[in-house]
This record gives sequence, C-alpha cells and structure tokens, in this order.
Amino acid sequence: MTLVKKLADIKVLPVLVIEDDGLAVDLCRALHNGGIKAVEITLRTPAAAAAIARVKQALPELSVSAGTVLNGDHALLAADAGVDFLVSPGIVESLVKKAEALSLPLLPGVATASEVMRGTEMGLNCFKLFPAVAVGGMDLLKSLASPLPNVSFCPTGGLSLDNFTDFLALPNVVCVGGSWMANSSVIADRDWQRIEDIARDTVARVVQ
Repeated sequence: MTLVKKLADIKVLPVLVIEDDGLAVDLCRALHNGGIKAVEITLRTPAAAAAIARVKQALPELSVSAGTVLNGDHALLAADAGVDFLVSPGIVESLVKKAEALSLPLLPGVATASEVMRGTEMGLNCFKLFPAVAVGGMDLLKSLASPLPNVSFCPTGGLSLDNFTDFLALPNVVCVGGSWMANSSVIADRDWQRIEDIARDTVARVVQ
C-alpha cells in the first residue's frame, strides 16, 4: 500500500508527545477504541522509542509512525522500534535516502511550493504541510492544487476539532494531523475515557 493510500484510509493522525512510556499503551488503546487507526509518536522525549515498541507489541492492529524525525539516526531509532512510517517537520535529501534504505515510507514536512517541487524530484508525492495554519492553511493548499495536481498533503499544526474537517474536504488533502485528541494535560491526568470520547467525536465528524 502506498503512503497516500495508507493516509487516505487513516484520515486523522493524532500527534502524541509521550513523557512516560508506561502510559503509551493505555493512551493509544483509548484512541483506538474511539475509532482512530493510527498514531504519530513524536521523538521529542527520551521515552518515545520505548513507547513506540510497547504500542506496536500491544496493539498490532494500530499503525504507528514516528514523528519529529530529523535525521538518519532518528530514522534508524524509529525503525528499530518497529514503526510503520516516518514523519518529519521538514525535508532534507539525506533523510529521504535513509528512509529509502530502511524501506520505510516518509512523510516529510513542507511549507512552500519550492519544497514540494524538491520533494517530487526525489520521487515523493505526499507531504506534511507544516506548520499548516501558520504558513497559509487552507488558502495555501487551494493555491497549490492547480500547479501541483499530483501531490497530496497531510496538514498538521494549528488544526483543531473545530476546523479539521474543512481541511479534509480539500481534494489534495488525504489526512490531517493534530494534538487535540490527547493534549499533555489530559495524558498526565490519565483520563483515558475523555481521550476515547474525543477520538470518537473526531471520527464521527469524518464520516458525516
């Protein structure tokens, strides 16, 4: 399955910052129980790799990506933890080549048409628009659709429960990312039921 098809099936990708890998399985199970098909566990904490490995073992039906992948070492760390694909806030050729060597799909971040064109020259056709709202949001995505008709996006950054479906309605958007389903305070409170409820509400808005 191509990355575009995978993301089109996922629709919504929760972006998670996990400080305690012991909470990772309960957190991701709550999201999965709410209908979420995939998560992005960012490599922003020392617990991230262990969290990915725990979730992959406990919830094999859930697709797990590593986020904030900045270099080849990060990509290798994520691969060793068993991720399904990689997500980066930007695009650099060395990371694209490392992902290819590891046979892992890469969703690199872009913020301009030039970055998209650079990515397509490397053989990519799916990108993370980041930080989406800050760099132009829906207006930018609409502007890119005509000159870059064969490119798909997963906008992330500034999306919320109130606006994510507007992004999903755009023809060049196959998936959206965001942290509204599991922010740090709710995770710290271990309020798994609230996280499940928000996830279920999110999924319900997708299928309406």
